Amino acid sequence: MQASPFRLTFRSLCAAVFISIPTASWATSDAAMREALEAARQQQWHQINDRSIEGHILSGYVDYHRLRSQLPNAAPSQVLQFIERHADSPLSEWMRGQAIEKYGYAGRFGNLLAVADGAPAGTARQCYYYTALLDRAPNEARGAGLELWRVGSSQPDACDSLFNRLRADGTIDATAIWERKMLAWQAGEERLSSYLSGLLNSQWQTAVNTADTVNNSSSALASAPTCLGPQCAATAAFYKAAMQRYTRENTPAAFSTWQTIGPRLNLANTDRQAIEEELAFYALVRNVPGTLNWVDSVLPSLNSERVLELRVRDALAKRQWTDVVHWIAEMPSSQQENSRWQYWLARANEQLGNRETAIARYQQAATDRSFYGFAAAEKLNQPYQLNLERNHFDEATRAQTARLPVVQRAEALLRIGEDGLANSEWLHAVQNGTPYQARALADYAAHQQWHARLVQTTIAAEMWDALDWRFPAAYRDSFLHWGRVTGVDPYLLMAITRRESAYNPVALSPAGARGLMQLMPGTASQVSRQLGINDPGPYGVLEPELNIRLGSTYLRDKLERYQGNRLAATAAYNAGPGRVDQWLGSNSMEAFDLFVESIPFRETRDYVQAVLSYRVIFESLANGGNSEGVSLLSEREQAVRYDRALLVNR
Repeated sequence: MQASPFRLTFRSLCAAVFISIPTASWATSDAAMREALEAARQQQWHQINDRSIEGHILSGYVDYHRLRSQLPNAAPSQVLQFIERHADSPLSEWMRGQAIEKYGYAGRFGNLLAVADGAPAGTARQCYYYTALLDRAPNEARGAGLELWRVGSSQPDACDSLFNRLRADGTIDATAIWERKMLAWQAGEERLSSYLSGLLNSQWQTAVNTADTVNNSSSALASAPTCLGPQCAATAAFYKAAMQRYTRENTPAAFSTWQTIGPRLNLANTDRQAIEEELAFYALVRNVPGTLNWVDSVLPSLNSERVLELRVRDALAKRQWTDVVHWIAEMPSSQQENSRWQYWLARANEQLGNRETAIARYQQAATDRSFYGFAAAEKLNQPYQLNLERNHFDEATRAQTARLPVVQRAEALLRIGEDGLANSEWLHAVQNGTPYQARALADYAAHQQWHARLVQTTIAAEMWDALDWRFPAAYRDSFLHWGRVTGVDPYLLMAITRRESAYNPVALSPAGARGLMQLMPGTASQVSRQLGINDPGPYGVLEPELNIRLGSTYLRDKLERYQGNRLAATAAYNAGPGRVDQWLGSNSMEAFDLFVESIPFRETRDYVQAVLSYRVIFESLANGGNSEGVSLLSEREQAVRYDRALLVNR
């Protein structure tokens, strides 16, 4: 087989870097490295035996902590040499960031600019950077500093010097102070809002008093002055902030007030649109009576994708098919061309008797690998468009990949228990390599059965069509076994796990859900009692086999609750059965697609669509990439009415 240009470049790179690494590095004790790294983090340099880690593939990590501890006294040349020496590792940018922060804190702005490579990430470092840049590129620094100022929360102390200089030169004037006060008021940051009031002179006192009055009672907005601040400079920011607060607090009352005060306010179109966009959004979300005609009248001028989406969903809930077509046509082309809206254009035209138009729209939607793309393909009785990308790497190339420094470092980090650093090394290489190199790393991760890292690799490199890697057969035997035991579709189990944790067995959500199938500790305890086994506790539930067993049983219970309906059970897995029961009770939907769109939580809507489409992909991959005979939902799941009758004995 003839090698591609990418392949030649990759092999040459592998060979070059391999030759440059001393052979002794592979024999150095990992134990010594682990101890040295821990000592370096604690800056206990006397405990590090440099000879014991000399030549180790991870010695740069100790060097990183040593140089970091010398900042800000280390010379920029030392920092730049480190960055160059470790250019293929995240250590380089970590060191650059540390140097910017330490030099900035010490006021050594010349050193900071010597090591900077454009604006850094992170607010504190950006503030130091633009403070340093004020004398060298004042216009750029002032513009960026003003953007850093315009937030409704407190900024780091690192920004104080920048903000003080911008206030001194007039870049941050009284209007900018007022605008930030309004942002803080919107965000509920009372201390910041009060502090900013103290920076304003007496000309702004009426505006400050008005804001205080409306803060105590939003209804006072109806009688607030139409001109606030010197030359009405406070008016626009005040009414935008006040209306946003009132809209979220009491949408019907805010709507009534806006009908009264809106016509008499002299606002720029952009300011008026910002107020009305927020009001229209909440009027639709909360289904406020008597607002729909107003929403329809302002919607074409709002340029709001989220409000247009809500308006179409409202029309779908009411089966107003002409309105569905009308409002989708109002969407910007980038939104309208999404398979979701092409599908609904098709459904609406089908209901209106426009068969040819419906078929054309279904065909457009069916080109997409998604929930609505698959649903459209089924409408046309066509196979799913999986667009599966196949990749092949031979053993020789795989062996060379194994010798890459990034792979050597990642594996060494894994050996000493530094999984987080290993992931950073790996993803840095994926994001900074060529597409071919990224695929070689994905292939290596697949053969090492690094399932979670493999999925992360495909995301970082945007390998959307590499389905074998994006949806690997991780823990396949366990899913098949517990699927048989519980009677649950194993591909649904795989899809839920892929969505929940992306195969990270120690995944922990902000809410406390744990493991592959993201079980809450209370749920794990409940299901364990049901099975007659010991409570695994918060750490035992991380064990993959047990997590899959408990998750499969929990999902089985949800399926039994909804007569085996996988759509409803999947929604319940995400949002809880109580909410799904409520949705089924309040919305009687005669079709599965209308039920999906009626789900009020965006997270759950997206979750259900993702899981069901993932299930199609997993089953198709199990068939060798062939989707023949695979269906998004069963005929019964597609035909059943989604209402209270779907619940068993409830």
